[in-house]
Amino acid sequence: MSPPAKKSFPLRLDPALYAALERVAAADLRSVNAEVEVLLREALARRGIKLATAEPPRRGRPPKGNTDA
Repeated sequence: MSPPAKKSFPLRLDPALYAALERVAAADLRSVNAEVEVLLREALARRGIKLATAEPPRRGRPPKGNTDA
């Protein structure tokens, strides 16, 4: 099962802001894209906004008698 597709869109940033993001991302061993996503999630959480998340994949054996294949 592949992870859900991500939405892509163009984003224009001030070069100084992008440079700061690069430094923070490098310190956290992330890409700039991943760092922006983390920062956005943190900002939303501080505002009390919950994200709609997909149900996590089930792990382990299916229950006995399960005919879904």
